[in-house]
Amino acid sequence: MTDTLTADVADTRMVRSATVESAREASSIEMQRLHKRFGRDTVALDGVDLTIRAGEFFTLLGPSGCGKTTLLRILAGLEEADDGRLAIGGRDVTEVPPHRRSVNTVFQSYALFPHLSVRENLAFGLKMRGMPPEEREARVAKIAEFIQLGDLVDRRVDQLSGGQRQRIALARALVNEPDVLLLDEPLSALDAGLRSQLQVELLRVQKRLGMTFVFVTHDQQEAMVMSDRIAVLNGGVIQQVGPPREVYEHPVNAFVARFMGHDNLYPVTARSGSRLSTPLGELTAEQPGKGGLLLIRPETLDLLPGEVAGDNHLPATVAERLYRGSHAEYRLEVGETTLQATVNNRGRQLPERGDRVTVTVAPGDLVTLSE
Repeated sequence: MTDTLTADVADTRMVRSATVESAREASSIEMQRLHKRFGRDTVALDGVDLTIRAGEFFTLLGPSGCGKTTLLRILAGLEEADDGRLAIGGRDVTEVPPHRRSVNTVFQSYALFPHLSVRENLAFGLKMRGMPPEEREARVAKIAEFIQLGDLVDRRVDQLSGGQRQRIALARALVNEPDVLLLDEPLSALDAGLRSQLQVELLRVQKRLGMTFVFVTHDQQEAMVMSDRIAVLNGGVIQQVGPPREVYEHPVNAFVARFMGHDNLYPVTARSGSRLSTPLGELTAEQPGKGGLLLIRPETLDLLPGEVAGDNHLPATVAERLYRGSHAEYRLEVGETTLQATVNNRGRQLPERGDRVTVTVAPGDLVTLSE
């Protein structure tokens, strides 16, 4: 797929027969008190309440076993919730079988037929639904053009690359014109370069169609790149829902902070107004809050050579430096405590291992959160 997908949405030719607006009316998702248990002791979902807006690229994010795939399978109708309610487009589908839901799924394994051509793979579901051959061929040709597979339609799937197969799996799901598309870690088997490319392409397709996408991943960076909103799950419970920037910069608890890659977490041992006592020393926070943990994001820190006095100035020693080209990553010793910092090079002289420096952080960049 190329930059042609950046064409103005108002001038884009839709694959779907309905308009984007009518599709959006049918593609909101509402979950109420969803519970799911496997056996006696395994709680997969523990009272999930979640609303996904029509037309969103929504991501379910969390570690293995957190309940995200179970939730996706309940949406698809491949699993039944033990309790609770699920509605799509305002229609209660809690007990509706999969084939009667306007939902399609793209799996991690792609689930393609290797002995069939691209054309035959794309047409398979339409054929099973009894669509007449002429209409079926027209639908396949349209989706193949849209996803830029037109020159591959007569090739066998086993003759194609992993990236091409991923596109075919996506196209086969889209050709049925579902209201909601579910994606179960469809990029996880690809190498890093191709995965990054297809993240952008998948996002462009979603924005062009205006369809509701529900995406499952355990990759924080992937979730932040692609999502309108993210739900972070742990132990079958939603920990936080919000836009990527909010979840990254203002996690609500220690689990979310650590899962989003934050290591600079310190107990707040005492507080007086805006002053916080921590293992790093006394710090001033713009919004001290009431949480018992302090989060300092590495990229909010700056390093000054030598020892410089001032508010939120911490004397430190460089224990380790990793040069990354545009930036450097530091492990700093502040007394007996370790602090991670990511510093933009900006063409300046970088401190070396063993150098004495002063770490500075703005009061507005200190975040307190709960355990």
